Amino acid sequence: MDAVMSAADDAGAASGREDPPPAVVLVSAGASHSVALLAGNMLCSWGRGEDGQLGHGDAEDRLVPTVLSGFDAAAPGITSVICGADHTTAYSEDEQQVYSWGWGDFGRLGHGNSSDVFTPQPVKALQGIKIKQIACGDSHCLAVTMAGEVQSWGRNQNGQLGLGTTEDSLLPQKIQAFEGVCVKMIAAGAEHTAAVTEDGDLYGWGWGRYGNLGLGDRNDRLVPEKVSSVEGEKMVLIACGWRHTITVSSSGSLYTYGWSKYGQLGHGDFEDHLVPHKLEALKDSSISQISGGWRHTMALTSDGKLYGWGWNKFGQVGVGDTDDHCFPVQVKFPEDQKVAQVACGWRHTLAFTEKKNVFSWGRGTSGQLGHGEIVDRNKPVMIDALSPDGPGCKKLEPSTAVPFAAKVWVSPSERYAIVPDEKVPNSGEGTARGNGADANVPENDVKRMRVHS
Repeated sequence: MDAVMSAADDAGAASGREDPPPAVVLVSAGASHSVALLAGNMLCSWGRGEDGQLGHGDAEDRLVPTVLSGFDAAAPGITSVICGADHTTAYSEDEQQVYSWGWGDFGRLGHGNSSDVFTPQPVKALQGIKIKQIACGDSHCLAVTMAGEVQSWGRNQNGQLGLGTTEDSLLPQKIQAFEGVCVKMIAAGAEHTAAVTEDGDLYGWGWGRYGNLGLGDRNDRLVPEKVSSVEGEKMVLIACGWRHTITVSSSGSLYTYGWSKYGQLGHGDFEDHLVPHKLEALKDSSISQISGGWRHTMALTSDGKLYGWGWNKFGQVGVGDTDDHCFPVQVKFPEDQKVAQVACGWRHTLAFTEKKNVFSWGRGTSGQLGHGEIVDRNKPVMIDALSPDGPGCKKLEPSTAVPFAAKVWVSPSERYAIVPDEKVPNSGEGTARGNGADANVPENDVKRMRVHS
Protein backbone atom coordinates (compact mmCIF):
# COMPACT_ATOMS: atom_id res chain seq x y z
CA MET A 1 0.00 0.00 0.00
CA ASP A 2 2.76 2.44 0.97
CA ALA A 3 4.65 1.69 -2.22
CA VAL A 4 1.56 2.32 -4.32
CA MET A 5 0.84 5.61 -2.56
CA SER A 6 4.43 6.68 -2.99
CA ALA A 7 4.32 5.94 -6.68
CA ALA A 8 1.12 7.93 -7.00
CA ASP A 9 2.68 10.83 -5.15
CA ASP A 10 5.70 10.73 -7.45
CA ALA A 11 3.42 10.70 -10.47
CA GLY A 12 1.48 13.67 -9.12
CA ALA A 13 4.68 15.60 -8.48
CA ALA A 14 5.96 14.81 -11.95
CA SER A 15 2.72 16.07 -13.54
CA GLY A 16 2.82 19.26 -11.50
CA ARG A 17 -0.63 18.59 -10.02
CA GLU A 18 -1.43 19.27 -6.40
CA ASP A 19 -3.40 16.81 -4.29
CA PRO A 20 -7.11 16.96 -5.13
CA PRO A 21 -9.13 19.34 -2.94
CA PRO A 22 -11.42 17.88 -0.28
CA ALA A 23 -14.72 16.72 -1.76
CA VAL A 24 -17.52 19.26 -1.83
CA VAL A 25 -20.47 18.41 0.41
CA LEU A 26 -22.76 21.35 -0.43
CA VAL A 27 -22.75 24.80 -2.01
CA SER A 28 -24.79 27.94 -1.40
CA ALA A 29 -25.03 31.32 -3.13
CA GLY A 30 -26.04 34.78 -1.95
CA ALA A 31 -26.57 38.05 -3.74
CA SER A 32 -22.93 38.35 -4.83
CA HIS A 33 -21.05 35.76 -2.78
CA SER A 34 -20.72 31.99 -2.64
CA VAL A 35 -19.81 29.38 -0.04
CA ALA A 36 -18.95 25.70 -0.06
CA LEU A 37 -18.79 23.09 2.68
CA LEU A 38 -16.05 20.54 2.05
CA ALA A 39 -15.37 17.12 3.53
CA GLY A 40 -13.68 17.46 6.90
CA ASN A 41 -16.03 20.30 7.91
CA MET A 42 -13.97 22.84 6.00
CA LEU A 43 -15.71 26.04 4.87
CA CYS A 44 -14.61 28.27 2.04
CA SER A 45 -16.14 31.41 0.55
CA TRP A 46 -15.59 33.79 -2.34
CA GLY A 47 -17.14 36.80 -4.08
CA ARG A 48 -18.18 40.13 -2.58
CA GLY A 49 -17.01 40.72 0.97
CA GLU A 50 -18.06 44.31 1.58
CA ASP A 51 -20.30 43.48 4.52
CA GLY A 52 -18.25 40.67 6.02
CA GLN A 53 -20.41 37.96 4.40
CA LEU A 54 -17.30 35.95 3.46
CA GLY A 55 -16.28 35.59 7.10
CA HIS A 56 -12.59 36.33 6.57
CA GLY A 57 -12.37 39.21 9.02
CA ASP A 58 -12.23 41.96 6.43
CA ALA A 59 -14.38 43.64 3.78
CA GLU A 60 -12.36 42.48 0.77
CA ASP A 61 -13.67 40.56 -2.22
CA ARG A 62 -12.19 37.13 -2.98
CA LEU A 63 -11.99 35.96 -6.59
CA VAL A 64 -11.26 32.33 -5.73
CA PRO A 65 -12.51 30.00 -2.96
CA THR A 66 -10.77 30.91 0.29
CA VAL A 67 -10.78 28.78 3.42
CA LEU A 68 -12.39 30.33 6.49
CA SER A 69 -10.13 30.59 9.50
CA GLY A 70 -12.44 32.74 11.59
CA PHE A 71 -13.67 29.98 13.86
CA ASP A 72 -12.01 29.19 17.18
CA ALA A 73 -8.93 26.97 17.12
CA ALA A 74 -11.15 24.02 17.94
CA ALA A 75 -13.03 23.70 14.66
CA PRO A 76 -16.74 23.44 15.44
CA GLY A 77 -17.47 20.78 12.83
CA ILE A 78 -19.79 22.73 10.55
CA THR A 79 -22.36 20.48 8.91
CA SER A 80 -24.41 22.97 6.88
CA VAL A 81 -24.05 26.48 5.51
CA ILE A 82 -26.54 28.78 3.79
CA CYS A 83 -26.24 32.24 2.23
CA GLY A 84 -28.61 35.11 2.71
CA ALA A 85 -28.34 38.06 0.34
CA ASP A 86 -25.40 39.69 2.16
CA HIS A 87 -24.86 37.40 5.12
CA THR A 88 -24.06 33.77 5.82
CA THR A 89 -25.30 31.26 8.40
CA ALA A 90 -23.80 27.90 9.36
CA TYR A 91 -24.65 25.12 11.77
CA SER A 92 -22.45 22.84 13.86
CA GLU A 93 -24.19 19.57 14.63
CA ASP A 94 -21.57 18.58 17.22
CA GLU A 95 -21.91 21.85 19.11
CA GLN A 96 -25.62 22.29 18.40
CA GLN A 97 -24.70 25.85 17.54
CA VAL A 98 -25.73 28.23 14.77
CA TYR A 99 -23.14 30.77 13.54
CA SER A 100 -23.73 33.86 11.41
CA TRP A 101 -21.75 36.69 9.90
CA GLY A 102 -22.08 39.52 7.38
CA TRP A 103 -24.47 42.47 7.05
CA GLY A 104 -26.35 42.85 10.33
CA ASP A 105 -29.11 45.36 9.58
CA PHE A 106 -32.60 44.50 10.88
CA GLY A 107 -31.17 41.79 13.14
CA ARG A 108 -30.77 39.26 10.35
CA LEU A 109 -27.74 37.73 12.12
CA GLY A 110 -29.76 36.91 15.23
CA HIS A 111 -27.21 38.39 17.64
CA GLY A 112 -29.56 40.83 19.34
CA ASN A 113 -28.27 43.90 17.49
CA SER A 114 -27.86 45.31 13.97
CA SER A 115 -24.07 45.31 13.79
CA ASP A 116 -22.14 43.88 10.88
CA VAL A 117 -19.96 40.89 11.78
CA PHE A 118 -16.83 39.93 9.84
CA THR A 119 -16.03 36.53 11.32
CA PRO A 120 -18.40 33.70 12.31
CA GLN A 121 -20.11 34.41 15.62
CA PRO A 122 -22.43 32.05 17.54
CA VAL A 123 -26.13 32.82 17.66
CA LYS A 124 -26.38 32.39 21.42
CA ALA A 125 -30.17 32.29 21.49
CA LEU A 126 -30.12 29.04 19.50
CA GLN A 127 -27.32 27.32 21.42
CA GLY A 128 -28.14 23.73 22.31
CA ILE A 129 -31.07 23.42 19.91
CA LYS A 130 -30.91 20.60 17.38
CA ILE A 131 -31.51 22.19 14.00
CA LYS A 132 -32.90 20.32 11.00
CA GLN A 133 -32.64 23.12 8.43
CA ILE A 134 -31.92 26.83 8.11
CA ALA A 135 -33.27 29.18 5.44
CA CYS A 136 -32.01 32.69 4.70
CA GLY A 137 -33.86 35.25 2.63
CA ASP A 138 -32.84 38.75 1.76
CA SER A 139 -32.98 40.14 5.29
CA HIS A 140 -34.56 37.43 7.42
CA CYS A 141 -33.73 33.90 8.54
CA LEU A 142 -35.57 30.88 9.87
CA ALA A 143 -34.55 27.60 11.45
CA VAL A 144 -36.51 24.37 11.71
CA THR A 145 -35.71 22.31 14.79
CA MET A 146 -35.58 18.53 14.84
CA ALA A 147 -38.89 18.69 16.68
CA GLY A 148 -40.46 20.53 13.73
CA GLU A 149 -40.70 23.92 15.43
CA VAL A 150 -39.71 27.09 13.56
CA GLN A 151 -37.66 30.02 14.86
CA SER A 152 -37.42 33.25 12.84
CA TRP A 153 -35.48 36.50 13.07
CA GLY A 154 -34.49 39.59 11.09
CA ARG A 155 -36.54 41.95 8.96
CA ASN A 156 -40.30 41.71 9.24
CA GLN A 157 -41.83 44.69 7.45
CA ASN A 158 -44.32 42.44 5.63
CA GLY A 159 -44.78 39.76 8.27
CA GLN A 160 -42.25 37.37 6.75
CA LEU A 161 -41.22 36.19 10.23
CA GLY A 162 -44.69 34.76 10.79
CA LEU A 163 -44.95 36.22 14.29
CA GLY A 164 -48.20 38.12 13.78
CA THR A 165 -46.51 41.54 13.72
CA THR A 166 -44.49 43.71 11.36
CA GLU A 167 -41.77 44.44 13.89
CA ASP A 168 -38.22 43.30 13.12
CA SER A 169 -36.73 40.78 15.51
CA LEU A 170 -33.10 41.03 16.57
CA LEU A 171 -33.26 37.58 18.17
CA PRO A 172 -34.80 34.26 17.07
CA GLN A 173 -38.43 33.83 18.10
CA LYS A 174 -40.62 30.75 17.91
CA ILE A 175 -43.49 30.93 15.41
CA GLN A 176 -46.42 30.20 17.68
CA ALA A 177 -48.82 29.67 14.78
CA PHE A 178 -47.13 26.33 14.07
CA GLU A 179 -47.98 24.98 17.52
CA GLY A 180 -49.02 21.37 16.97
CA VAL A 181 -47.76 21.36 13.37
CA CYS A 182 -44.51 19.55 12.51
CA VAL A 183 -42.64 21.55 9.87
CA LYS A 184 -40.37 19.64 7.52
CA MET A 185 -38.74 22.36 5.40
CA ILE A 186 -38.79 26.14 4.99
CA ALA A 187 -37.72 28.61 2.31
CA ALA A 188 -37.23 32.37 2.42
CA GLY A 189 -37.56 34.89 -0.39
CA ALA A 190 -37.07 38.64 -0.34
CA GLU A 191 -40.01 39.44 1.93
CA HIS A 192 -41.98 36.20 2.00
CA THR A 193 -41.59 32.73 3.47
CA ALA A 194 -42.94 29.29 2.61
CA ALA A 195 -42.95 25.94 4.37
CA VAL A 196 -43.95 22.33 3.92
CA THR A 197 -44.98 20.14 6.83
CA GLU A 198 -44.25 16.50 7.54
CA ASP A 199 -47.86 15.84 6.50
CA GLY A 200 -47.20 17.40 3.09
CA ASP A 201 -49.13 20.63 3.65
CA LEU A 202 -47.92 23.87 2.11
CA TYR A 203 -47.87 27.23 3.94
CA GLY A 204 -47.09 30.80 2.95
CA TRP A 205 -46.72 34.14 4.77
CA GLY A 206 -45.20 37.59 4.43
CA TRP A 207 -45.36 39.79 1.33
CA GLY A 208 -47.84 38.51 -1.24
CA ARG A 209 -48.30 41.14 -3.93
CA TYR A 210 -47.54 38.78 -6.80
CA GLY A 211 -49.37 35.75 -5.49
CA ASN A 212 -46.11 34.33 -4.20
CA LEU A 213 -47.84 33.00 -1.07
CA GLY A 214 -50.00 30.71 -3.21
CA LEU A 215 -53.16 31.76 -1.39
CA GLY A 216 -55.13 32.99 -4.40
CA ASP A 217 -54.77 36.70 -3.73
CA ARG A 218 -52.16 39.45 -3.52
CA ASN A 219 -52.44 40.16 0.20
CA ASP A 220 -49.76 39.96 2.87
CA ARG A 221 -50.03 37.47 5.72
CA LEU A 222 -48.52 38.06 9.16
CA VAL A 223 -48.79 34.42 10.22
CA PRO A 224 -48.42 31.17 8.26
CA GLU A 225 -51.54 30.23 6.30
CA LYS A 226 -52.17 26.87 4.67
CA VAL A 227 -52.28 26.76 0.87
CA SER A 228 -55.22 24.82 -0.56
CA SER A 229 -54.21 21.29 -1.50
CA VAL A 230 -52.99 20.74 -5.05
CA GLU A 231 -54.79 17.81 -6.66
CA GLY A 232 -54.52 16.03 -3.34
CA GLU A 233 -50.73 15.86 -3.65
CA LYS A 234 -48.42 16.08 -0.69
CA MET A 235 -45.53 18.53 -0.94
CA VAL A 236 -42.01 17.48 0.04
CA LEU A 237 -39.71 20.30 -1.17
CA ILE A 238 -39.96 24.09 -1.08
CA ALA A 239 -37.81 26.95 -2.41
CA CYS A 240 -38.28 30.68 -2.86
CA GLY A 241 -36.95 33.11 -5.38
CA TRP A 242 -37.07 36.86 -4.84
CA ARG A 243 -40.85 36.98 -5.32
CA HIS A 244 -41.80 33.56 -6.55
CA THR A 245 -42.14 30.15 -4.94
CA ILE A 246 -41.31 26.63 -6.11
CA THR A 247 -42.54 23.38 -4.61
CA VAL A 248 -42.26 19.67 -5.44
CA SER A 249 -44.79 16.98 -4.60
CA SER A 250 -44.11 13.46 -3.36
CA SER A 251 -44.69 12.23 -6.92
CA GLY A 252 -41.84 14.43 -8.19
CA SER A 253 -44.08 17.00 -9.88
CA LEU A 254 -42.98 20.63 -9.80
CA TYR A 255 -45.27 23.59 -9.09
CA THR A 256 -44.49 27.31 -9.22
CA TYR A 257 -46.40 30.46 -8.33
CA GLY A 258 -45.92 34.19 -7.83
CA TRP A 259 -44.10 36.75 -9.93
CA SER A 260 -43.36 35.85 -13.56
CA LYS A 261 -42.29 39.05 -15.29
CA TYR A 262 -39.12 37.30 -16.51
CA GLY A 263 -40.59 33.85 -17.07
CA GLN A 264 -39.26 32.57 -13.74
CA LEU A 265 -42.35 30.39 -13.23
CA GLY A 266 -41.54 28.41 -16.40
CA HIS A 267 -45.09 28.13 -17.75
CA GLY A 268 -44.34 29.61 -21.16
CA ASP A 269 -45.77 33.00 -20.33
CA PHE A 270 -45.00 36.06 -18.23
CA GLU A 271 -48.17 36.05 -16.15
CA ASP A 272 -48.29 35.89 -12.36
CA HIS A 273 -49.90 32.82 -10.82
CA LEU A 274 -51.67 33.27 -7.48
CA VAL A 275 -51.88 29.55 -6.66
CA PRO A 276 -49.46 26.66 -7.27
CA HIS A 277 -49.43 25.81 -10.97
CA LYS A 278 -47.97 22.54 -12.26
CA LEU A 279 -45.01 22.89 -14.61
CA GLU A 280 -46.19 20.84 -17.57
CA ALA A 281 -42.87 21.12 -19.41
CA LEU A 282 -41.23 18.84 -16.82
CA LYS A 283 -44.22 16.57 -16.14
CA ASP A 284 -42.30 13.51 -17.37
CA SER A 285 -39.34 14.19 -15.07
CA SER A 286 -39.05 13.42 -11.38
CA ILE A 287 -37.71 16.54 -9.65
CA SER A 288 -35.30 15.88 -6.79
CA GLN A 289 -34.08 19.39 -5.98
CA ILE A 290 -35.08 23.00 -6.62
CA SER A 291 -33.54 26.44 -6.12
CA GLY A 292 -34.80 29.97 -6.67
CA GLY A 293 -32.67 32.94 -7.67
CA TRP A 294 -33.57 36.59 -7.74
CA ARG A 295 -35.59 36.11 -10.91
CA HIS A 296 -34.55 32.69 -12.18
CA THR A 297 -35.24 29.11 -11.21
CA MET A 298 -33.30 25.84 -11.39
CA ALA A 299 -34.60 22.28 -11.05
CA LEU A 300 -32.63 19.04 -10.80
CA THR A 301 -34.12 15.72 -11.90
CA SER A 302 -33.58 12.41 -10.16
CA ASP A 303 -31.38 11.26 -13.06
CA GLY A 304 -28.98 14.19 -12.66
CA LYS A 305 -30.22 16.55 -15.38
CA LEU A 306 -30.39 20.26 -14.61
CA TYR A 307 -32.94 22.67 -16.05
CA GLY A 308 -33.11 26.45 -15.75
CA TRP A 309 -35.45 29.28 -16.73
CA GLY A 310 -36.28 32.91 -16.03
CA TRP A 311 -34.22 36.09 -16.06
CA ASN A 312 -30.94 35.50 -17.85
CA LYS A 313 -29.34 38.90 -18.41
CA PHE A 314 -25.99 37.66 -17.07
CA GLY A 315 -26.22 34.06 -18.22
CA GLN A 316 -27.40 32.78 -14.83
CA VAL A 317 -29.71 30.20 -16.43
CA GLY A 318 -26.57 28.58 -17.86
CA VAL A 319 -27.72 27.65 -21.35
CA GLY A 320 -25.17 29.59 -23.39
CA ASP A 321 -27.07 32.80 -24.05
CA THR A 322 -28.37 35.87 -22.22
CA ASP A 323 -32.00 35.66 -23.31
CA ASP A 324 -34.78 35.27 -20.77
CA HIS A 325 -36.45 31.84 -20.88
CA CYS A 326 -40.07 31.22 -19.89
CA PHE A 327 -39.74 27.45 -20.44
CA PRO A 328 -37.26 25.08 -18.77
CA VAL A 329 -34.05 24.61 -20.78
CA GLN A 330 -31.53 21.88 -20.03
CA VAL A 331 -28.10 23.02 -18.83
CA LYS A 332 -25.28 21.08 -20.49
CA PHE A 333 -22.22 19.91 -18.58
CA PRO A 334 -18.91 18.54 -19.90
CA GLU A 335 -18.96 14.82 -20.59
CA ASP A 336 -22.60 14.72 -19.52
CA GLN A 337 -21.67 14.81 -15.85
CA LYS A 338 -24.67 14.19 -13.62
CA VAL A 339 -25.51 17.05 -11.27
CA ALA A 340 -25.75 16.31 -7.54
CA GLN A 341 -26.69 19.75 -6.17
CA VAL A 342 -27.63 23.21 -7.43
CA ALA A 343 -27.83 26.59 -5.67
CA CYS A 344 -29.09 29.87 -7.10
CA GLY A 345 -27.66 33.20 -6.08
CA TRP A 346 -29.31 36.40 -7.11
CA ARG A 347 -27.57 36.60 -10.47
CA HIS A 348 -25.34 33.55 -10.48
CA THR A 349 -25.70 29.82 -10.04
CA LEU A 350 -23.55 27.06 -8.53
CA ALA A 351 -23.71 23.31 -9.02
CA PHE A 352 -21.58 20.29 -8.31
CA THR A 353 -21.68 16.94 -10.03
CA GLU A 354 -21.55 13.34 -8.87
CA LYS A 355 -17.83 13.46 -9.73
CA LYS A 356 -17.55 16.26 -7.11
CA ASN A 357 -16.63 18.88 -9.70
CA VAL A 358 -18.02 22.34 -8.93
CA PHE A 359 -19.32 24.63 -11.67
CA SER A 360 -20.55 28.23 -11.67
CA TRP A 361 -22.09 30.63 -14.16
CA GLY A 362 -23.90 33.96 -14.40
CA ARG A 363 -22.82 37.30 -12.93
CA GLY A 364 -19.15 37.37 -12.02
CA THR A 365 -18.22 40.99 -11.37
CA SER A 366 -17.51 40.43 -7.66
CA GLY A 367 -15.63 37.18 -8.10
CA GLN A 368 -18.65 35.14 -6.99
CA LEU A 369 -18.00 32.57 -9.73
CA GLY A 370 -14.66 31.64 -8.12
CA HIS A 371 -12.64 31.57 -11.34
CA GLY A 372 -10.13 34.23 -10.34
CA GLU A 373 -11.67 36.78 -12.68
CA ILE A 374 -14.55 39.25 -12.74
CA VAL A 375 -16.38 38.32 -15.94
CA ASP A 376 -19.85 36.88 -16.51
CA ARG A 377 -20.31 33.35 -17.86
CA ASN A 378 -23.43 32.10 -19.66
CA LYS A 379 -22.73 28.40 -19.28
CA PRO A 380 -21.15 26.23 -16.56
CA VAL A 381 -17.42 26.70 -15.98
CA MET A 382 -15.52 24.44 -13.60
CA ILE A 383 -14.11 26.01 -10.43
CA ASP A 384 -10.57 24.61 -10.52
CA ALA A 385 -9.82 25.05 -6.83
CA LEU A 386 -12.79 22.93 -5.77
CA SER A 387 -12.83 20.30 -8.52
CA PRO A 388 -10.78 17.07 -8.67
CA ASP A 389 -10.88 17.27 -12.48
CA GLY A 390 -9.85 20.92 -12.52
CA PRO A 391 -6.69 21.66 -14.51
CA GLY A 392 -3.77 21.73 -12.11
CA CYS A 393 -5.97 21.15 -9.05
CA LYS A 394 -5.01 24.48 -7.58
CA LYS A 395 -4.75 24.57 -3.83
CA LEU A 396 -7.44 26.40 -1.90
CA GLU A 397 -6.42 29.85 -0.78
CA PRO A 398 -5.99 30.32 2.97
CA SER A 399 -7.49 33.38 4.57
CA THR A 400 -4.78 35.92 5.48
CA ALA A 401 -7.03 38.60 6.90
CA VAL A 402 -6.45 40.17 10.27
CA PRO A 403 -9.84 39.76 11.95
CA PHE A 404 -11.73 42.63 13.43
CA ALA A 405 -15.00 42.44 15.28
CA ALA A 406 -17.23 44.88 13.44
CA LYS A 407 -17.34 48.11 11.48
CA VAL A 408 -18.91 51.24 12.88
CA TRP A 409 -22.63 50.60 12.87
CA VAL A 410 -24.73 52.78 10.60
CA SER A 411 -28.45 52.83 11.26
CA PRO A 412 -30.78 51.33 8.65
CA SER A 413 -32.38 54.72 8.03
CA GLU A 414 -28.99 56.11 7.05
CA ARG A 415 -27.98 53.09 4.97
CA TYR A 416 -31.31 53.00 3.14
CA ALA A 417 -32.40 55.68 0.74
CA ILE A 418 -35.96 54.61 0.04
CA VAL A 419 -37.61 56.06 -3.03
CA PRO A 420 -40.27 58.36 -1.54
CA ASP A 421 -43.04 57.75 -4.07
CA GLU A 422 -43.91 55.67 -7.10
CA LYS A 423 -43.41 58.54 -9.54
CA VAL A 424 -39.66 58.08 -9.44
CA PRO A 425 -38.60 55.84 -12.33
CA ASN A 426 -36.63 52.76 -11.39
CA SER A 427 -35.94 51.23 -14.80
CA GLY A 428 -38.87 48.84 -14.43
CA GLU A 429 -37.01 46.83 -11.83
CA GLY A 430 -40.03 46.45 -9.56
CA THR A 431 -42.87 46.52 -12.06
CA ALA A 432 -44.78 43.46 -13.18
CA ARG A 433 -47.45 43.90 -15.82
CA GLY A 434 -49.61 46.56 -14.22
CA ASN A 435 -49.18 45.44 -10.63
CA GLY A 436 -47.56 48.72 -9.69
CA ALA A 437 -44.00 49.69 -8.90
CA ASP A 438 -42.39 48.52 -5.68
CA ALA A 439 -41.28 51.93 -4.54
CA ASN A 440 -40.93 51.09 -0.87
CA VAL A 441 -39.01 47.83 -0.76
CA PRO A 442 -35.29 47.14 -0.29
CA GLU A 443 -34.79 46.54 -4.01
CA ASN A 444 -34.60 50.28 -4.58
CA ASP A 445 -32.12 51.31 -1.93
CA VAL A 446 -28.84 52.90 -2.90
CA LYS A 447 -26.66 50.30 -1.26
CA ARG A 448 -28.26 47.41 -3.14
CA MET A 449 -28.12 49.23 -6.44
CA ARG A 450 -24.41 49.66 -5.89
CA VAL A 451 -23.65 46.27 -4.44
CA HIS A 452 -25.59 44.15 -6.88
CA SER A 453 -25.15 45.93 -10.18
